[in-house]
Amino acid sequence: MKIESKITEAVKAIVEELYGQQVPDKMVQLQQTRPEFEGQITLVVFPFTKMSHKAPDATAQEIGERLVEKLPDVISKFNAVKGFLNLSISSRQWISLLQEIESNPKFGFVPVTDESPLVMIEYSSPNTNKPLHLGHVRNNLLGWALAQVMEANGNKVVKTNIVNDRGIHICKSMLAWLKWGNGETPETSGKKGDHLIGDYYVAFDKHYRDEVRELVEKGMDEEQAKQEAPLIKEAHEMLVKWEQNDPEVRGLWKKMNEWVYAGFDETYKALGVSFDKIYYESETYLEGKEKVEEGLAKGFFYRREDGSVWADLTSEGLDEKLLLRSDGTSVYMTQDIGTAKLRFQDYPIDKMIYVVGNEQNYHFQVLSILLDKLGFKWGKDLVHFSYGMVELPNGKMKSREGTVVDADDLIATMIADAKELSADKVNKLEGITDEEAQEIARIVGMGALKYFILKVDARKNMLFNPEESIDFNGNTGPFIQYTYARIRSILRKWNDEITLDEKAFEVELAEKEINLIQRLQGFEAAVKQAGQDYNPSCIANYCYDLVKEYNQFYHDFSVLKEEDKAKQQVRLMLSAAVGQVVKNGMGLLGIEVPERM
Repeated sequence: MKIESKITEAVKAIVEELYGQQVPDKMVQLQQTRPEFEGQITLVVFPFTKMSHKAPDATAQEIGERLVEKLPDVISKFNAVKGFLNLSISSRQWISLLQEIESNPKFGFVPVTDESPLVMIEYSSPNTNKPLHLGHVRNNLLGWALAQVMEANGNKVVKTNIVNDRGIHICKSMLAWLKWGNGETPETSGKKGDHLIGDYYVAFDKHYRDEVRELVEKGMDEEQAKQEAPLIKEAHEMLVKWEQNDPEVRGLWKKMNEWVYAGFDETYKALGVSFDKIYYESETYLEGKEKVEEGLAKGFFYRREDGSVWADLTSEGLDEKLLLRSDGTSVYMTQDIGTAKLRFQDYPIDKMIYVVGNEQNYHFQVLSILLDKLGFKWGKDLVHFSYGMVELPNGKMKSREGTVVDADDLIATMIADAKELSADKVNKLEGITDEEAQEIARIVGMGALKYFILKVDARKNMLFNPEESIDFNGNTGPFIQYTYARIRSILRKWNDEITLDEKAFEVELAEKEINLIQRLQGFEAAVKQAGQDYNPSCIANYCYDLVKEYNQFYHDFSVLKEEDKAKQQVRLMLSAAVGQVVKNGMGLLGIEVPERM
């Protein structure tokens, strides 16, 4: 039983004995003792003063005395400060807790069972007309980390992706390739498929802007020029042919999409993310149209004179929402409804989480209401994991102008920088091969990138600074990884089983050692909090606080050179437990930790 649970049960019994009243668990408020007072756990006594009819100090003193009598192995002493009872927990209890944590490889995680709820998480959502960029990196890292966190909280998790593989933007890339591609392929160009197609998307935009400018110079209004430019008309004609299943257009579409998917897969692999199921908008938009027609028949939606279909959400405090255009074509909302229908058919979903930027907040507010009207049991409770935009020190990204921060370039740069910055440390490692040095650089570079993005509360906009992220000091991934590697080095040198004999339980722990065990215990709460708040940054910042505490301990106390064998055993186990929790915590974020560094 946890220390807090033992204290809670004892306090409830004491209150009943002393004051004749039964109290619920929630009335026993325990918190970490403030640093300026002696003790580790504080009981808030104020709720019991109405029962004791005594001053807070006297009530605290009375309960404290009885607690020491009831739990002599747990509580070594106490002090009362007004309505707060500060409890000093015995070293034996902390060492027992340490042993419990170290012996449980999955400490802090709730096991998944057959009865566990099923949570589906959608993330990534790329377009097949361009490669993944820095914004996608944040999305993928958040989605993956959230999936790990939800599973650690005892949920079955299905990770899904919806690929935007249809529409005018896809046709722009296709048309540009037909006009200026000369049959170029990923093989002949030496480019990843997504980069190749992205180049043609940029080329289309360049030529299109030239056409618009020429029409404006001839006296046409700019808005009209954008509609009348020959390129955009051709792209629309191609889209109509795609909708009509034209074999030539569909064949080109399929071939170019396959190039893009191969490119995406390389980037996903480098990021360390994957999916259990991928959906494609080309397959879901017709399903959405069917559901909208069904809602129309049931009176949920209405048709206007021009043939367009709308949902009136004014009674919900929103506006009217277009679902089908007058020509019968679908909008994003329709596609999301269709995707939801297919997912609901495929899986018994209990909760649906969409990892999508905060510019889509209103969209998901509407989607939730529409899905609920259409009978999806989880519609009303869908979660929009809304996150802020990523900016760079030199401003925002502009994808259509080709100035986007490409995900592959970013990954390669981070690994190269990590190799350069860690060269002094890595080259000193005994027997290190070039291959091992490259692998360490990959782990450190990717750890720096992932941690810098995930340590920030997802709801906030963030500034990504590659130089800051790869620092070996401060709140960074490499700082945490380096501490883990230091612990592994200690344990390799020990090279023996870590066990505690009876003398180890008699060791009087120093305050820093107790603080570290208490911090280890907090991993359980951090995992729970991250799941409740859908906030992976809880885990990132917990890991940083833990290694910071460990480094202070390591600075002040000997481990391998400690001559007292009992103390040495405790400190080795403390080191092993910190390493294990750091590895598990960083693992929830999708971050690897190196054995050597």
